[in-house]
Formats: sequence, C-alpha cells, structure tokens
Amino acid sequence: MKREDAKITTIRLTTAAVLMAMNIAFSSFGIPVPGGHLYLCDMVICLAAILLNPFEAFIVGGIGSFLGDLFFYPLPMFVSLVTHGLQAVVISLISHKTFRSHPKLASGIGVSVGAVIMVVGYTLGKTFVYSTWETAVMKLPYEIAQGVVGAVFGMILCWNCGIHRIFRSMTDERTDNVLPEKKSNRQSLYKGKA
Repeated sequence: MKREDAKITTIRLTTAAVLMAMNIAFSSFGIPVPGGHLYLCDMVICLAAILLNPFEAFIVGGIGSFLGDLFFYPLPMFVSLVTHGLQAVVISLISHKTFRSHPKLASGIGVSVGAVIMVVGYTLGKTFVYSTWETAVMKLPYEIAQGVVGAVFGMILCWNCGIHRIFRSMTDERTDNVLPEKKSNRQSLYKGKA
C-alpha cells in the first residue's frame, strides 16, 4: 500500500463516518415486499466500497451493518458483520486494483461479485441463524433482489450522479502529490480571488 493511500485524512474519515451512518440508517428499515423486506443498505455499501480503500470499506460495510442490526434486529448481526464486511472489502479491492484504466468496468465487476458474496453469505448465515435450510431458501429471492438493487443504485450514485468525481476532487486536493498543472491552476484561482 502506498503511503498516501494509508494516510487517513479528515475528508476520508468524514466520508466514511457519513456513509457508515447512512448504512446504519438504511439497515433500520426495509421496503415491505411479499414475504419479507428489501433493505437498501447494500446501495450504501457498494458506494462506499467503490470510493474508499478496503479497510475503510470494511468499517462502513461490516461494522455499519453490524451496528444497524445490533440496534434494530440483533439476531443476524454477526452474519451481517462477516457478509457485508467481506462484500465491501472485495468490491473495494476489485474497484481499486483491477482495470485501472477502466474504473467503471472495475466497479461493475466489483459490485457484481459483491452481490454474489452477499447472497451466498446471507443464505448460509440464515441457515445457521434460523436453523432451517427452508427459511434461508424462502428468503433467497429477496436477497438476490437486494443485491441487484444495491449494486445498480450504488453504481448509479457513484458514476452517474457524480459522487466519485466529487470525492476524488476533494481527496486529490488534500494530498501532496498534486500534479504541477493542477497546483498552478489552483494557485491562479487563489490569486484571482485575492
């Protein structure tokens, strides 16, 4: 890991905290569907994992989901910790380490793999939590829907709504590794306002 990637700035910490709070909030309620609920926390987890490094993504996805379950529905909280934590780490690794020249493609692959991890993790986890395979299989369509909705809306928020561009511009300005042309543009902007 590069030194500048390991440095946690105020912007990165604040972003992780806001996304973690959103994850907890979206874990607290679900959209009622026949036979269960559809939770939107996967949308926040996918967004966070695309933006943040794997450690920060684990904090948002794993710890955030754990706390959301602890506060509102504690039975599957450890399943959420492991499943959403692993999902966030894998999405972040794929998004940041593969296809660097095509970040949208890398993110798409990452959220797709993350959705599979979430569906398999919750299906296996619910088998142990509820002690019946039938209950886990009965909830499988809702897990698939939650994974797909989270992946699609996470990508839309990140790339189509410009959150990725805004986050990168905020974090790039805070590092010492600013390209000379960017640095001179910033200096001319400041001189013009003085």
